[in-house]
Amino acid sequence: MSNISSLKTEEGAKSRPSKGETSRATILLTAAKLVTIKGLNGLSLGDLAAEVGISKSGLYAHFKDKEELELATIETAAVIFDNEVLQPAMQAHPGTERLKAVANSFFSHLERKVFPGGCFFAAVAAELDTRPGPAHDRVVEVLDKWLSLLKQCILDAQLQGEIDAKADVAQAVFEIEAMLLAANFLFVMRNDPIHLTQSRRGIDNVLARLAVSTAAKKR
Repeated sequence: MSNISSLKTEEGAKSRPSKGETSRATILLTAAKLVTIKGLNGLSLGDLAAEVGISKSGLYAHFKDKEELELATIETAAVIFDNEVLQPAMQAHPGTERLKAVANSFFSHLERKVFPGGCFFAAVAAELDTRPGPAHDRVVEVLDKWLSLLKQCILDAQLQGEIDAKADVAQAVFEIEAMLLAANFLFVMRNDPIHLTQSRRGIDNVLARLAVSTAAKKR
């Protein structure tokens, strides 16, 4: 029995994050939130250390330089975005239902201020678009995955006869993404949910324009 108890104690200790892991997670969550306000370039180690309540030397114990901190912050934001926006939407039926669920999850994470400066990736994409390097490339990967999800929703809607098979999928994705970005920018600037409502209406209008007509469905 004592051996079993000892094993359980060891397993429990392994499952619990260490003090260092907890500290690193706190630093990265704080950094991800600050980035949406200050930007990656404006994310000073001094400001981050003060926000977390540790010394600058304490930060260097976790990250060897600012580039490593930036990449780790982007990864943290990607996990948060996946949990807050992507995964909830995956519960919806493929097609227009899932597309609307994706949009609603996106709007919800803005309204709940998961990141105080709005969508993390919208913020850093505007900053990194002319700054080549590992951070730029990782953000491009995340955005490509996001756009691929929107595209797949449209393709699924076509397969199910919800959207015209001849519809320009790339154009539809572009218009929907443009409305999501506009909603993000205006909501952050004015803190007025009307812009989220307008974006929802805009997406509904795109889907209505591309929808298979009643006559075509009967045929």
